[in-house]
Amino acid sequence: MKNDCHIPSKSYGILEQKYVETTQDALAEQFLAQGFAVLDVGLSEQQIQAIKNAFDELTEKYIRHYGAEKLKGCDEYHTVRAPLLVEEHDVFLQLALQPQLLDFISGMIKGVFILNQQNAITNPSRQEYNQGLWHRDLPYQHFVTSRPIAINALYCVDDFTPDNGATFVLPFSHLREEMPSAEYVRQHATQVSAKAGQFILINCMTYHAGGYNNTATARRAVNHVFNIPFFKQQIKIPGNLSAQHLTRTQRQFLGFEYEEISSVDAFISQRLKRV
Repeated sequence: MKNDCHIPSKSYGILEQKYVETTQDALAEQFLAQGFAVLDVGLSEQQIQAIKNAFDELTEKYIRHYGAEKLKGCDEYHTVRAPLLVEEHDVFLQLALQPQLLDFISGMIKGVFILNQQNAITNPSRQEYNQGLWHRDLPYQHFVTSRPIAINALYCVDDFTPDNGATFVLPFSHLREEMPSAEYVRQHATQVSAKAGQFILINCMTYHAGGYNNTATARRAVNHVFNIPFFKQQIKIPGNLSAQHLTRTQRQFLGFEYEEISSVDAFISQRLKRV
């Protein structure tokens, strides 16, 4: 553990230095430098419990609807896709539109961004699962950008601890095109502990993996990926979710203004509306 008393506080030869004034500034600095951070948005115990209850209810319905054997056969048993589309569980839509979360994302992704996907993920007790492999959330991509273009916001339904398989990250790996060596992984992999109700934020180009859950209880999370609107959504939200009660800004976040245009006529009509 670091001993802050021995960290030098004075310097020389420095012409430029970053200054932070708020906790959010410090969080942003860490995220941009290391590729991950933990965000607390101040949810109440009642809100946290409501999400836990909704997660379990929806997971049970999902498995009953698709069938356990079918889901296991296509490696989807531990994932519920797009829970925000289920209207009776409004907490998932509200989670995706959480104001403090969107404020942070808007500070990191300059310009417009949309929600690419939301998935409820279960890390089972003492079992391997598909998120336990190192990956980027823009898989198969080997490039880096000077600014984030996609961010993973992993909501912790339960506490994330070393025992129950808290997410591992490779700090600074969003700055490298290639996957670091196995030796680098062994030396630098960092496990991120977080409390229920917090978000683990990960640059989508940062390599990460779920840990092994060595407890008797499953660990639950809700994953969100926000990105610039040049990437298509994993599951189309417009058309599957009513926009009736959404604000214009919320519709934008959910991709309603960035659907694929069906024809040249539609493209010209859309441009004319902006004049």
